[in-house]
Amino acid sequence: MPGFDFAALIKKDREERKKERFSGTFLDYLEILKDSPKQEAMLAHARMFQLLTKSGVEAIKTEEHPRLKKIYGNATIKRYNFFKKEFFGIDSSIMKIMRYFHSAAMQGEEARQVLYLVGPVGAGKSSLMEALKKALETSPPIYVIEGCPMRETPLHLIPKHMRPKFEEMLGIKIEGDLCPVCRYRLVNDYNGHYEKMPITTSEFSIRSRKGVGVVPPVDPNNQDTSVLTGSVDISKLDLYPEDDPRVLALNGAFNVGNRGIVEFIEVFKNEVEYLHTMITATQEKSIPSPGKGSMIYFDGIILAHSNEAEWNKFKSDHTNEAILDRIVKVEVPYCMELDEEVKIYRKMLSNSNFDAHIAPHTIEVASMFAILTRLSPSNKVDALTKLKIYNGEEIVEKGSTKKVDIFELREEATREGMSGISTRFIMKVLDTALSESENNCINPIAVVDTLIKATKELAIGEDEKKRYLAFLQDTLKKEYNKIIEKEVTRAFIHGYKEQAESLFNNYLDHAEAFVNSTKLKDKNTGEELEPDIKFLQSIEEQIGITGTSALGFRQDVTSYMFTVLRNNGKIAYESYEPLKEAIEKKLMASVKELSRIVTKARVRDKEQDSKYNAMVEEMKRNGYCDHCCNVILKYAANNLWKD
Repeated sequence: MPGFDFAALIKKDREERKKERFSGTFLDYLEILKDSPKQEAMLAHARMFQLLTKSGVEAIKTEEHPRLKKIYGNATIKRYNFFKKEFFGIDSSIMKIMRYFHSAAMQGEEARQVLYLVGPVGAGKSSLMEALKKALETSPPIYVIEGCPMRETPLHLIPKHMRPKFEEMLGIKIEGDLCPVCRYRLVNDYNGHYEKMPITTSEFSIRSRKGVGVVPPVDPNNQDTSVLTGSVDISKLDLYPEDDPRVLALNGAFNVGNRGIVEFIEVFKNEVEYLHTMITATQEKSIPSPGKGSMIYFDGIILAHSNEAEWNKFKSDHTNEAILDRIVKVEVPYCMELDEEVKIYRKMLSNSNFDAHIAPHTIEVASMFAILTRLSPSNKVDALTKLKIYNGEEIVEKGSTKKVDIFELREEATREGMSGISTRFIMKVLDTALSESENNCINPIAVVDTLIKATKELAIGEDEKKRYLAFLQDTLKKEYNKIIEKEVTRAFIHGYKEQAESLFNNYLDHAEAFVNSTKLKDKNTGEELEPDIKFLQSIEEQIGITGTSALGFRQDVTSYMFTVLRNNGKIAYESYEPLKEAIEKKLMASVKELSRIVTKARVRDKEQDSKYNAMVEEMKRNGYCDHCCNVILKYAANNLWKD
């Protein structure tokens, strides 16, 4: 293409990479080491912690964020920029992972432990592992002994008796020892003159197996530990003795993963004998040498993951105690926050090539279904209310100032989030709905229909399937009807929120005067007026509060608002859920009949047509396209306002 000089681009990249490479003797390396000894002496866990934190950490005090305070209580949430754009709703799991790396970086006990992630399918375990491996690929090149199969640090060349002096001069701690191959080369090729040993630089690469070793599940009948620690090269046994390091092929996962990562995929699908290398690799930081060689020093991060069933089976066997004692377990449950679940699908859809229009509430409805299936039943609240509480929404029992405690709900359901519908299932449903869309537009109605079909085909128990279908055909349908009724009606009202706030402030003034047996002062005339009981009743009856219960409700409202003010909270019409519901119902009742008539009318007069068009324009401003607007209004006419 004109204007593109590909040859120059390639040449420039090659020159830059050439400058990054180092080639010299150990003595040359020591001169470089003087400038940043601590960086060069850094072990694997410390390097990873530095890579994960270098893009920044945001410490959020929940008292400054009302929604987060409702979810986490009085805690400080740490959000790491490295994970911010890719992972949602698993802040607790990420913080535990980062605590592991922080402690391991400080040479705590975690430095000699396996980081093990357990959770349901599609919760993000593999994605977290991939993120850690990719982080390692962004590391600057490290200095290694040239030709070393373990890519070990040149510092291992310093003899044990000389190390205290070097450590004092450089202000570092030198850990580890030469591998058998480098030890042989040092003695036989360089006559013990370690200062002449060649040193170079090497980067980390998943594809090239440089610093990243991956161990997939192995067939139990064909388990070969050479996958982990290398093997003896049979072709060289004719040339060298069996215990000669030159016969070693150190190309196992622990060899290539030295100074980096060794990942075990579905770790407990392997026979326990196959995992014994973990025992010495963690506590003793050494791995067996193939054949008859000595143990080899290993400095690496051992990552593992599997599902909960495999973990429970493994830990139930008391003979596995040695490995269990070397594991730091981090649960990675499904996301339980609606707002965060929505972000997951938005991210995944943005990474696809779909360019269809997605109507408002489509992804929210699919996300609600996913989370409803993950919730454990509670006697305290229904599933939908529980979902809203877990999302940090203000939920107050009607006629009471008592809030439903999120921590009590969590205590009674310790395994919550470890089962239910996966994000993969929801994405497949969204993909299907998008693929089958004839108008290049999907809406909640179409997605729920696709969800019902997909759920009926699920290979799960009948009771579970009935529960899931009830969420779709009853719970979610009712909730969506409420949402769309508000939305269609709001489209008729200009300045909806202003009217709601006005009603709210009026109610508060009159309720406070009634409770305190005082009069109100008219802002315009200055005259004193009695509280308007009929006005108060017209609001309260919207949520079924009448007679003697009205007095208690008014007291609760004024008491609650006073509590909010005392805690420096902001008062708005949404502050108290029962009152918010009453105000919205009152406001909508005034225009519902009009919107019903206009929406249902097959033939509209001029005035009705004008109102209908104005409503359509308002809905389009709120994110609807012509097609989905037409579908939603027909749905509203057929389902919400039946004669």
